[in-house]
Amino acid sequence: MLYQVEDESSHLDEMPLMMSEEGFENDESDYHTLPRARISQRKRGLEWFICGGWKFLCTSCSDWLINICRRKKELKARTVWLGCPEKCEEKYPKNAIKNQKYNIFTFIPGVLYEQFKFFLNLYFLVVSCSQFVPALKIGYLYTYWAPLGFVLTVTVVREAVDEFRRYKRDKEMNSQLYSKLTVRGKVQVKSSDIQVGDLIIVEKNQRIPSDMVFLRTSEKTGSCFIRTDQLDGETDWKLKVAVSCTQRLPALGDLFSINAYVYAQKPQLDIHSFEGTFTREDSDPAVHESLSLENTLWASTVVASGTVIGVVIYTGKETRSVMNTSNPKNKVGLLDLELNQLTKALFLALVALSVVMVTLQGFVGPWYRNLFRFLLLFSYIIPISLRVNLDMGKAAYGWMIMKDDNIPGTVVRTSTIPEELGRLVYLLTDKTGTLTQNEMIFKRLHLGTVSYGTDTMDEIQNHIINSYSQMHSQNSGNSTSSTPSRKLQSSAPKVRKSVSSRIHEAVKAIALCHNVTPVYESRAGVSGETEYAEVDQDFSDENRTYQASSPDEVALVQWTESVGLTLVNRDLTSMQLKTPGGHILTYYILQIFPFTSESKRMGIIVRDESSGEITFYMKGADVAMSTIVQYNDWLEEECGNMAREGLRTLVVAKKSLTEEQYQDFESRYNQAKLSIHDRTLKVAAVVESLEREMELLCLTGVEDQLQADVRPTLEMLRNAGIKIWMLTGDKLETATCIAKSSHLVSRTQDIHIFRPVTTRGEAHLELNAFRRKHDCALVISGDSLEVCLKYYEHEFVELACQCPAVVCCRCSPTQKAHIVKLLQHHTGKRTCAIGDGGNDVSMIQAADCGIGIEGKEGKQASLAADFSITQFKHIGRLLMVHGRNSYKRSAALGQFVMHRGLIISTMQAVFSSVFYFASVPLYQGFLMVGAEATGYEISSERALHQVCSICFRFAECMQN
Repeated sequence: MLYQVEDESSHLDEMPLMMSEEGFENDESDYHTLPRARISQRKRGLEWFICGGWKFLCTSCSDWLINICRRKKELKARTVWLGCPEKCEEKYPKNAIKNQKYNIFTFIPGVLYEQFKFFLNLYFLVVSCSQFVPALKIGYLYTYWAPLGFVLTVTVVREAVDEFRRYKRDKEMNSQLYSKLTVRGKVQVKSSDIQVGDLIIVEKNQRIPSDMVFLRTSEKTGSCFIRTDQLDGETDWKLKVAVSCTQRLPALGDLFSINAYVYAQKPQLDIHSFEGTFTREDSDPAVHESLSLENTLWASTVVASGTVIGVVIYTGKETRSVMNTSNPKNKVGLLDLELNQLTKALFLALVALSVVMVTLQGFVGPWYRNLFRFLLLFSYIIPISLRVNLDMGKAAYGWMIMKDDNIPGTVVRTSTIPEELGRLVYLLTDKTGTLTQNEMIFKRLHLGTVSYGTDTMDEIQNHIINSYSQMHSQNSGNSTSSTPSRKLQSSAPKVRKSVSSRIHEAVKAIALCHNVTPVYESRAGVSGETEYAEVDQDFSDENRTYQASSPDEVALVQWTESVGLTLVNRDLTSMQLKTPGGHILTYYILQIFPFTSESKRMGIIVRDESSGEITFYMKGADVAMSTIVQYNDWLEEECGNMAREGLRTLVVAKKSLTEEQYQDFESRYNQAKLSIHDRTLKVAAVVESLEREMELLCLTGVEDQLQADVRPTLEMLRNAGIKIWMLTGDKLETATCIAKSSHLVSRTQDIHIFRPVTTRGEAHLELNAFRRKHDCALVISGDSLEVCLKYYEHEFVELACQCPAVVCCRCSPTQKAHIVKLLQHHTGKRTCAIGDGGNDVSMIQAADCGIGIEGKEGKQASLAADFSITQFKHIGRLLMVHGRNSYKRSAALGQFVMHRGLIISTMQAVFSSVFYFASVPLYQGFLMVGAEATGYEISSERALHQVCSICFRFAECMQN
């Protein structure tokens, strides 16, 4: 078997991906013998060293020295005692957020390095230092050091201002107060002062400051919901479960009366897994509990329900959110890089001109000294004022951006790259909170023969009121005969149901098939904690809110409430609905089958308390439900219609079960759950035995509200030649739906959904299948993307860059940054990343230009970005107006300053040529400094004409 695997791998190497259209015409198979497209090897030798190898070697040496001076600490698993930070065996990092580039010791060296790594500034430093040599001195020292000093002063001041702003923003975040539980009670501590082992109390809607293990909650169920959109980009609320041993303790203070510790694995990048144990030693016998992801509270998430208490296990740079965040870098604009290359070309021209002057002089006397003096005399071919003028211009552009009334609230945090906004080729955007508002609205209900929209919902409400009023009158008239009549009805031949009964069954299915929990907030001044509704509570309480793991489900339950059927209470075993007449219907929850990305559906089995009827409800994506429901001729067509409208569709179905059928299923289901081997497959097989010939009830359409003017903004960017990639941590179906509704993918374009791949062979086949598609958008998941990049990085990027739009779903923060770097490396084009959550920080910092939106998900992205805006639509004016103008003005200013320097040097060359090629300066003292500004005052051509005429007249007088 091992031999076969090795043989297949070698076979793939010999038969690489086909990357040309001719190959498909010659061979229709998926494996091809055409040579694989590979990246050209780097040039070696002297040419490689001159073309940039020296910079590569210097960078490598610097990184090596830095690693020696600051060796990374090895990450290890740890034992954390509850409430006893002093028992920690090792010293752990401080729990502080840091977006600063420098500290007090590295600021001056760092800024100077960033300046003198450019040839322009390095050249003038050498020229200025040469004036300390008497034989080479051609003027006063201040004529060279004053402009250089001014350039460095402006740069240092600008960097100091930017760094101080970052410091203030970091200090604001690190100064947030949290309640720390101690033996003496609660004390307030800053976020930056939290240590491993501390017991921290986090209130509802408060950000979790560090990675913690969930110990207690004010919720009676021992669980709570958290929002993770800043960590992974998902809008779904995650259910977290407290450690049962600590949740059962009578009071908070009892946490210090027990002798317990948490064993946690070493810090790692993966935000979707955790392994640990909880041990209580002072009980007999000792209590051991296994800890998993559901027992954790990661930093940068937000508590959505109740109050939680957790023990800190990771702080600072060891938290999951920080480990998935790249370090900030000094961003240099493409214009600066181009000017640096142009400066090198001008230097070669300077050397050539100096050699010509010495040659015409006849190499008389110490010609090498004259050569160097000519290099100094013609040094204004490379104007030092170029950087000063450009930096002052960039500061002015940034000021104009912040003062623009059409994009209020825009902040320029990095003032060195405003012209980059006008040179972008790739825009990589987040979905949640960036393109969308994170608000779901129920839009459409389709029953097969009739469809209801937002303007006809009152008809559904009337049907529900009439249906339940008739049902209540029948039940009150003859409550004892309800069960026999149901049995007779089930055995009678099927007849076509009325519209009213179909609406009633559809609404009831939507109100029951979900994982939504109603929560009732306590009134102000009572206790400040969340309380669940009791059976005898007034269910008309206006403080009712819904919590769920999906905003879609909340939208569906809120819609059923609007039409008259309200979810008023739910626990682990039952749920209660309130009818329009105020009557309470109780349903017992027998089984729940949660939604997974593999099954793409969720189900629930409930028993009606009044009738005893057992019903299996299921809802899911149309691709998963189409083979489960009974034959119909409308589902596929209507799903396509809703998808074209940008609606997220769910198919709802049901199946009635007898007592014998359910008992048989329950025994097989419990037996499958006790299996040791292949448990997941066996459980899925038992559930699938129920998913046959289900009755199709309805099709629902929910809209995720887009940000204002997203569609025209994306269309404008696309018309401007900018390719847009959407990188999100959300589900594939959701990402695809938003791509359509936002017009990221136009209606005339096809969408190629990249099938899940796990091996090299599968990736090979799927990439070749994708290569056959033309002018279609690509949708790919993070796992499949990782496999493709592992084996076929260059080929995948080449194919993806040809697509009009790319959607990457289920992306981790690290993957987002990696995609940005791949585009930069393989295309050499300028990239821009825009997002609004903490999970977008890595992407924003990796891009050539990062834009943060300050919105519902906090300020992390805004603080780490180069530019901060308040709405996505502002990016249109930011790029199309300010970016374009900044680039055009900077380019024109750079050309003018260089042109002026060439004129000044030409005047010096004419002057020296007239006077027998003497290396004598035309301007002296302050005139040398002032010559830099003459171009601003008069036309350069006119100045050249005047100087030439004066020189020739003076020469004539000398000859006479």
